[in-house]
Parts: sequence; structure tokens; C-alpha cells
Amino acid sequence: MIICIERPPKCKPRLWGRAKRVNINAALKAFPHPGREQIPKTQETIVLARKLIILLAVSVSLIGGAGLAEAAERYPAKPVTIIVPQSSGGATDFLARLVAEKLSQSLGVSFIVENKPGAGGIIGLQSVAQAANDGYTLLMSSDGPQAINVSLYKDLPYDPIKDFTPIATIGSVSFLLIVRDDYPAKDFGEFLETAKSNPGTEFGSAGIGSLNHLIGEMINHETNASMRHVPYKGAAASLTDLLGGHVPSVIASIPSVASQVDAKKIRALAVSSSQRSPRFPDVPAVSEFGFTEFGVSPWVGLLGPGGMPPEIVATISEKITEILGQDDVKEKIAGLGMEVLEKSPADFSVMLKDDIDKWARVAAAADIQKN
Repeated sequence: MIICIERPPKCKPRLWGRAKRVNINAALKAFPHPGREQIPKTQETIVLARKLIILLAVSVSLIGGAGLAEAAERYPAKPVTIIVPQSSGGATDFLARLVAEKLSQSLGVSFIVENKPGAGGIIGLQSVAQAANDGYTLLMSSDGPQAINVSLYKDLPYDPIKDFTPIATIGSVSFLLIVRDDYPAKDFGEFLETAKSNPGTEFGSAGIGSLNHLIGEMINHETNASMRHVPYKGAAASLTDLLGGHVPSVIASIPSVASQVDAKKIRALAVSSSQRSPRFPDVPAVSEFGFTEFGVSPWVGLLGPGGMPPEIVATISEKITEILGQDDVKEKIAGLGMEVLEKSPADFSVMLKDDIDKWARVAAAADIQKN
């Protein structure tokens, strides 16, 4: 690196190149100083050193800023990893692979999905929170690990707001209250009457603190029912017990039970979203039974480590908007039983903060203790 110390206009500063030798006396003449001739040589050297340090600091700052700007302009210049904090095969994983394929085609580099399940999503989120914020490590997450974990665990190894940069939402998913096909109640209204007249009527979920569980608690709160929660190790286990007659009802996401509903093995009494789901237009929303404020459709979205350059965030966000407008993408998301959800980085950030507060209130009302 060349630090230019000659007087202009001869001097043409450059930020890159080979350093050239500096003659102390010649350099000193470049910085006029009253009474310079009376300053001892050792003091002259100190004065020059200080000036050179300032120049070096400014130059390094310029180089760093230019480097970041250039990196943002060239993004992406190498493969990008998208971390999924769950095992492969779920809805979040499916969306991550769909988005990765489309981004690879659009931006000309590989977007690679890597599953890092465990500890309710904490392992995957921690790896992203600790990654460089250069846009080459991203996260496909959802309401559960991103907004609910802070209400379930005492010592999370990351801050769900400060350690992540919201980039783009992808889709939203609704949940169903399901029963066996031979269950006496024919609709959600009759089910509530049964639940209220029989306090402790059970509902199964994918586990304590899961979205399934908290949506059930929201139904309890909004309807003044007193259903008792039965936690299972995953949605599949709860569905098995429902079909076996061991639990009368289950709350599960549409993607996890759509095929069984289609096969009429189980019956959906209500959907959690504020309006009916396009996937099951004949299933009424909870809000249609007098609970007009009820509406829950958890999201899936793309985030990065905290402090990502705005230029890189904008590049990815704009491409995601284009991708979500493609007909084949809409069809694939609808096929999951989900709906396309488009939000800007700013709106996504606001939604995340609101969801953290919302789920904290639900967890507190359900008396869920932090682990």
C-alpha cells in the first residue's frame, strides 16, 4: 500500500500497490510546521510518525469501506449456505430447497441447504448468529425457533433480534383442529360445547412449547374452554394416537395432516388462520364462531446474521420477491398447504418483534416454565 506524502499536484494517491521508501527529511517538508527548524531531530521523528499514523488510519478506513462496498456489489461471488434448524423433509426444509434452487438459477452461484437440527432449533440458529455477516450464511427459520424459543429457554446462546437480520418472508402456514372421523361433534361449535361441559377434554400437540401447543392454549384463552394439553414427541406421534383413539383431538399444521384429511381418515373442525385456507376451503376459521380477533398463521422466512450489509439484504430480498411471483413456486407452496407471504425486510423485522411479544404472552398465560 502506498501512502502519498508528496505535495500536490504531483502526488496522485493510490490505495493499492507497492509501498515506496520514505525519506524522513523529505517527508517532513511535506508538512509545514512553525518553527520546524528549531525542533530536535527526535521530536521531528515523533511529529512525522503521528502524521503518518493518521494517514494510515484514514487509508485503512477507506480501503475497508471500499472493500465492503465492492463485496456487496459483487455479491454473491461464491456459494451460499442456507441453514435449516430442523431435519430434512419438513415444510421449512422444502421451502429452503425451493428457494435455494431458484436463487442459484437467478444469481448464478450455488445456494446449498444444510440441515442443523437439535435443541428445538437452537443449534441451527446459534451457528448462523455466530457466522460472518457477509451474506454467505443464511437461515431459513420459522415462528417456532425464531420467536417462541426466547419464552421457553432461560439462556439462549443468541439474541433473536440483535443477532439476526430479517431478509424476506416466504410463506405462512395455518393449523387445524382435527378429530377422528367418528367423533361426535360435527363442527367447531359443537366441539367447544363438549370441551366446556367436560373440562379437561384433551388435545394433542407436537410437544410443550410447540406452535401446535400454543395455538391450543390460545383457543383455550379466547373461547374460555379448559382443554388439557397432551404433549407428544412430534406431530406424527400425536396423529398416531388420534387415529388409535387415545386422544380425542389434535392441533397440527396443514402440511403435516393434509393427506389424512383428504383420505377422510380424520376430520378438520377449524383452521387457525383469520380466514379459510385455500387448501381446505370447506373448513371454517375459528374466527367464524364469534371469536373475530382470533387468527394465527405462523411464518417461514429467510434471515441472516445480525448486521448484514443493506446492499446484500436488498439483493436477496428483491430476488425473493421475483421468485415468489413465479407460477410454479406459487403452486408448490400451495401444494404444501401453505400460502405465499411477501414482506419487506423492514416489515419482517416489525413482525418478528411483535411475534416474540405475542408468544411470550401466550406462554405466560399457559404457565409454561422456561428450561
